[in-house]
Amino acid sequence: MTSEHKLIKECRRGKARYQKMLYKRYAPKMFGVCARYFTSLEEAQDALQDGFVKVFDNLHSFQEKGSLEGWIRRIMVNTSLNLLRKNQKYKYHIDIDETESRIEDKSASFDQLEFNELLQMIQDLPKGYRTVFNLYEIDGYSHQEIAEMLGVSINTSKSQLLKAKRKLRLRINRNN
Repeated sequence: MTSEHKLIKECRRGKARYQKMLYKRYAPKMFGVCARYFTSLEEAQDALQDGFVKVFDNLHSFQEKGSLEGWIRRIMVNTSLNLLRKNQKYKYHIDIDETESRIEDKSASFDQLEFNELLQMIQDLPKGYRTVFNLYEIDGYSHQEIAEMLGVSINTSKSQLLKAKRKLRLRINRNN
């Protein structure tokens, strides 16, 4: 297996063989990242392709201080968000009384679910809920970062997360 440093170096030189190797190494995992943001495989595939174009166009700016996988993941998340914004198919709604609520993890158990079942439940969420849920719970962004990325208020981010968790909890409890 080619070292990551050599892979990056040869990709920067535009060597197609190494670009293909990089794509094959990271595409399956990154498709999973993109798929969490969309309801259709086609949209996720579009995000993946657009994301890898950006990876190859911007590989010269990767400083090799952090992990390449983490750098690529961030590009995939941002590409997915940009496609969502571009399509403007999601809306954010604020219920002021809900922004102060706290979610208590009760009996809902994600451990009992198969990965594909959980992924489907996440994909079935409305786009705004799904986007914030993915960014906060899976990708680890703060509400401040999410608000800046999506151009919404922190309270909207919190509200969307709250609603997403409620919907997921209801679905999980129905399935148990």
